[in-house]
Amino acid sequence: MPALCEEIRQFLIKSVSETGGHLSSNLGVVELTVALHRVLDFPQDKLLFDVGHQCYTHKLLTGRRAGFAQLRRKNGISGFPSPEESSCDAFIAGHGSAALSTAIGIARAKKLKNEPGKVVVIVGDGAFTGGMVYEGMNNVSKLNNLIVILNDNKMSISKNVGQMANYLTKLRTDPKYSHVKAHMETVLERIPVAGDAMVKVLQGGKQLIRRGIYKSTMFEEMGFQYIGPVNGHDVDMLTHTLTNLREQYAPIFLHIVTQKGKGLKPAEENPGEFHAVSSIDLNHLTNPELSPKDSFSSTFGCALADLGDDEPRLCGITAAMKYGTGLNFFKHRHPGRFFDVGMAEEHAVSFAAGLASQGLLPVVAIYSTFFQRAYDQIIHDVNLMQLDVLFAVDRAGLVPGDGATHQGIYDVAFFSNVNIPVFAPANYAELRYWLTYLVREARGPRTIRYARGEENPALAALPCTGKRFDLLEPDAGARIALVSYGAETEEIIAARDLLAQNGQQADCVKLTQLYPLPDGLCDALTPYDTILFAEDSVRTGSIGEQLGFALQQCGWQGRYLLHAVDNTHLLHANVPELRKDQQLDAAALCTDILNHLKEKQA
Repeated sequence: MPALCEEIRQFLIKSVSETGGHLSSNLGVVELTVALHRVLDFPQDKLLFDVGHQCYTHKLLTGRRAGFAQLRRKNGISGFPSPEESSCDAFIAGHGSAALSTAIGIARAKKLKNEPGKVVVIVGDGAFTGGMVYEGMNNVSKLNNLIVILNDNKMSISKNVGQMANYLTKLRTDPKYSHVKAHMETVLERIPVAGDAMVKVLQGGKQLIRRGIYKSTMFEEMGFQYIGPVNGHDVDMLTHTLTNLREQYAPIFLHIVTQKGKGLKPAEENPGEFHAVSSIDLNHLTNPELSPKDSFSSTFGCALADLGDDEPRLCGITAAMKYGTGLNFFKHRHPGRFFDVGMAEEHAVSFAAGLASQGLLPVVAIYSTFFQRAYDQIIHDVNLMQLDVLFAVDRAGLVPGDGATHQGIYDVAFFSNVNIPVFAPANYAELRYWLTYLVREARGPRTIRYARGEENPALAALPCTGKRFDLLEPDAGARIALVSYGAETEEIIAARDLLAQNGQQADCVKLTQLYPLPDGLCDALTPYDTILFAEDSVRTGSIGEQLGFALQQCGWQGRYLLHAVDNTHLLHANVPELRKDQQLDAAALCTDILNHLKEKQA
């Protein structure tokens, strides 16, 4: 098994460096996953991940090695568990802190249906910063088919995981020990009591005896049998431990200690930077903090750090995404005003509300897909009191690779539907300009959203006018308007060129303020006979529907064509492929206009 683990680790390093994907998290759970597959029987037993990006070894061991050549690409295998790919994948798991609750539901369902098999959930220590884990632990109640494995990779394997700890762990996982412990607890529960005072004395005595029998932890107080810590890279020890746990009398909490990025030295030294990678040259690795690649995230982070120099009330908040959001630059300049709250988006927003209520200016920078987790806090804790919180929505719009769980397609709808202003810069210059405005001048809840990665060259060439919407090089004779915002503006510009090749003149209108719709926008659009609106957000409730209604209210009677995201099918693919699939590419926009014109002439 150690040889197999080494082979798997080397395969993952080579494969993921070529295709991109989640690297350091998968390198840390190779031995654990091999041991689980050695002991358990899938799919009768169920394995869940929190979060699912650590499932690569599991996919290798369930017959999907060939699919790694197209990992996270169109028609390839997903980077997360996918029941559509394999019956051994119990559940999709793209967001953190949720898998334990799901696993408890599956374990309970097995009980109700009298089905055999264990339910195992691997939870990273980062997920334990999210409160939903504790909500789940409070509901385990005698589920003796549930095993929760804490993958603790924040610390090195220290002395408490030496020979003595290994010896005690063997004792604690021995079935004979479990029988003795279960018998002793039964005896204790049967001790008769008389009177309140005697009850308290005996209850206290029982507790002392329990703690004398085995080490008591918070997890055991919540109903688990706690075991560990165990060396998470000793595959033989893990196999032995899991074999002994096949007979259990309570839900198990198995604490293992691993090293994130194990087997690749740069990932071991800086696991955060190798959490998710694009294709990389392993022989020429750089430190992203010292030589950051330009992106909307790094541009945002550097601009916010500059603003923090002049505004002592400005605070930066993120949820376990310091590097991904670019807030590492703010932290370096203003460490006392930077807060990484862990994988706890709900807390991040309510924490920001508390800061704002005391006169500070918090900026909450989180990926679009993860802002969904804090919707109640956005509505109740920030918007209800109109507090000065700026939401910086990273990875907005279509996102490559990760598929349905990570698309940033809902934020425009859910922010605008609770009357929070939304701005969407299309290039770095606009991002700096509008971020400055939103920090220094705008007040109340407000949102700025921007795409993942670099600015598009065609959009970088657009000037930052400071206007809330722009007509891009209008043609006096055009009767067609193509309207969009953010990264999708690239496609309406290209569609305009395609229409010109077909003898049709069109104007492009780029929105920067999305909600409320900018003053004068409807007046600017009513002269056109045909308006096409394209957005990389969900169709229902987003800006396209809102603009269509506003034009109708203005009395406009032209043809309105809406292209937006159909969230009933979301691929894992690159952005051009996603746009093509969603009919948001220039060719699809042009074709729709030409087809409408043909119908009009017929």
